[in-house]
Amino acid sequence: MNTRRLLPLALTALLVAASLAGPAVAQTNDVLRTLRSGHPRVFLTGADWARVKQTIGKEPLAKQWHGQLRADAEKMLGQPPIERKLIGPRLLDKSRTALARVSTLAALYRLDGDRRFAERARKEMLAAAAFSDWNPKHFLDVAEMTNALAIGYDWLFDFLPAEDRATIRRAIVEKGLKESLPIYAAHRWWAKAHHNWNQVCNGGMTAGALAIADEEPELARRTVTEAVASVPLAMASYAPDGGWEEGPGYWSYATRYNVFMIAALQSALGTDFDLSRLPGFADAGLFRIHSVGPMGRPFNFADAGDKRGTTSEMLWLARAFDRPVYAAFERESAVTHPGIFHLLWFDGRGGALRDAALPPDAFFRGVNVAFFRGAWGDPAATFVGFKGGDNKANHSHLDLGSFVLDALGQRWALDLGGDDYNLPGYFGKQRWSYYRLRTESHNTLTLDGENQDPSGKAPIIASGSTPQRAFAVADLTGGYRAKATCVQRGMALLGRRDVLVQDELQAPQPVEVVWSLLTEAKVKIDGRRATLTQGGAKLEARILAPADARFEVVSANPPKPQHQQPKVRNLTVRLPSKTCDTRIAVLLSPGGAADTRPPLTPLAAWK
Repeated sequence: MNTRRLLPLALTALLVAASLAGPAVAQTNDVLRTLRSGHPRVFLTGADWARVKQTIGKEPLAKQWHGQLRADAEKMLGQPPIERKLIGPRLLDKSRTALARVSTLAALYRLDGDRRFAERARKEMLAAAAFSDWNPKHFLDVAEMTNALAIGYDWLFDFLPAEDRATIRRAIVEKGLKESLPIYAAHRWWAKAHHNWNQVCNGGMTAGALAIADEEPELARRTVTEAVASVPLAMASYAPDGGWEEGPGYWSYATRYNVFMIAALQSALGTDFDLSRLPGFADAGLFRIHSVGPMGRPFNFADAGDKRGTTSEMLWLARAFDRPVYAAFERESAVTHPGIFHLLWFDGRGGALRDAALPPDAFFRGVNVAFFRGAWGDPAATFVGFKGGDNKANHSHLDLGSFVLDALGQRWALDLGGDDYNLPGYFGKQRWSYYRLRTESHNTLTLDGENQDPSGKAPIIASGSTPQRAFAVADLTGGYRAKATCVQRGMALLGRRDVLVQDELQAPQPVEVVWSLLTEAKVKIDGRRATLTQGGAKLEARILAPADARFEVVSANPPKPQHQQPKVRNLTVRLPSKTCDTRIAVLLSPGGAADTRPPLTPLAAWK
């Protein structure tokens, strides 16, 4: 993809100027020419802080969040400052702790004038500034620590003594911004990445540069110019419809820092160089909303966890793109556990999702992921997340064709998520040896007991939605090309209740085909039927084809030191012998057997 073809004119002009002028853009195209003088200017200006105070006074939920955040800050007062201790190869835990503390304490000082909070934030920043470095070998650590100190430096500028300001500014420059210059100059590593590292690193560098731009204009100018030129590479991944191939967990991380970067540009410079207008970015919140099921658990493909979590950037996106539904969704997510940016970006618009006129189904064609649900606002509704996808995507597993299924307030088909990042070779040569990342641990097909092709792709080639039936068909052949000439999977939500999973396979030589569904439910098998029970609810699985297939339960617990999950079972469908041509169809019926057997038609007819 030629990313520059997607760029708005203002950003294209900046890139052309940068390419002609080298690292330092000519003064007529100086990115800092509109720099707001004085502080605060990173993320919020003086007028923004006044707005937040007014919001706390008139919005009950904002007032509640303010109280909760003050209680959090009181606890921070008694906690010792961070120390430079790595976990595995990462300092990231300390960077995030510093970010949470400094942003919360500094913001509450600006809102309430409580000097205890400012003094505790000062100690945190000085402790981080005294580190020998911020672990540039794992640059996310540098980016988040730079962001933390940029916030404190900017928001507490008038509180900090001149000597402390100099110390913190020097750390931002030496341990943060200057560490990025060789990477920008060589256009390597995260500067050319198309995934979350790009947004996080560029976002952290941008915040740091804008915080100290008065004192270090040449360094800030170069950093901002390079960051604005780099981040569209990753933002192209939102196109055309807001999806994110790293999964919902990394959608949150990438989008949070994308918003940090754009918000900092807007507040400090009065422009974001049209970054917010790049294709798909305005729709990114829809991917977040559709990816979370009625129980509050997402379709956690890739290295994502299955907790809903909070994403304060949804509130910023709601304001930026006039999408009240984003704000309503996030207020529900964060009602009892807000972060400081929930308060600072508070948006009280929007009502219940069931009243928001959102379609129950969504297909994100940029990442080949589909979502179906029985209804909005019903915790017992049926929900399906289904993916084709790309096994080469950052943080991907070998899981083309996998799905999750919620119904009756239970998750029946699980995605196990990632394992411990500190396992040997987790992001290297041993990655595909770990159970949670292998094909056999996902709700898809395994041929001859082997993994899918790590370079395989699976486009969704057909989809549709009516009040009674939603479906998608994925061509999985790219994942199995060493074994098969055609593998396709269709997923259909019937009557907004039952789920039909239909697979069709042709192979030049006979292959062993195993169909898998991982579940924490108890399973009772009766030949071609299996009854799953958990939480007082039940689901019946019925094999519709082939006639000689049978269910079997196998262990889903790998050897240590991999994560243990003794309660997880793998409900498999096994054929009596290898085959060159087969159709496997399984009907999953929440509450019990469906009233009628749906007719089976070839997937080609679904299209």
